[in-house]
Amino acid sequence: MSPKLRILIVDDDQRMTRTLVDILSIAGHEVVGASSGLDALEKISAQPFDCVLTDIKMPEMNGVELHRQLRLAQPGLPVILMTAYAADDLIHQGLQEGVVGVFDKPLAMNQLLAFFASLAKNRTIVIVDNDPDFCQTLGGILMQRGFKVAQFIDPHVNVELMAAEAQIILLDLNFNHINGLDVLKEIRKSYPDLPVLLVTGYREEMASVIQGALEINAYACLYKPLEIPQLLQTLSEIQLQNLRELFKAK
Repeated sequence: MSPKLRILIVDDDQRMTRTLVDILSIAGHEVVGASSGLDALEKISAQPFDCVLTDIKMPEMNGVELHRQLRLAQPGLPVILMTAYAADDLIHQGLQEGVVGVFDKPLAMNQLLAFFASLAKNRTIVIVDNDPDFCQTLGGILMQRGFKVAQFIDPHVNVELMAAEAQIILLDLNFNHINGLDVLKEIRKSYPDLPVLLVTGYREEMASVIQGALEINAYACLYKPLEIPQLLQTLSEIQLQNLRELFKAK
């Protein structure tokens, strides 16, 4: 069985790091430990990770400073803080800058394991577009930035197969025999709150379809040719909202 998540643990307390590596590895994750922020940056440069769990107060580089550097190295990488001390200013600063949440030490292992289990089930960006070249190109860009990607060129595919493990769906609105609004309506029957980001190259021609999709809770519409920085920013916003909801439910 392949690992559920690739997790980086960062803590200057080596006993804590070893304990977390052991517990999360037993749960099926692939886990790497780092003893400092600088050590973590070296490891992130060698391989991508699905998320980072880091202590806040560490020598040389605290957890919030590490988060800033990680965003440059792997945009969209979820970072969770942990602390045994009162660090309200740092916690507030981290949350303002996009940290997912904070676990208090001593850690409640059941909550920690439940959070990572939920994260493992909901981390795929699904691209639904009948242009295979577009799917391949966009999928490659997203995978290079650490996202897990699934692609569907047939909008008639079973909605459950398409959406069951999706964190976000990128849905083209223009297919040969069906429009994206009808696909979105099918998704909404089973997944009323799943973030769906619309994509189209026909801004004026599809205006009424776009409006109809937004009325049933499509997140936004982006226009081809896509501006990749805008897309990545939007995906990061959606991802952070999703992860914070998962964190609240831990």
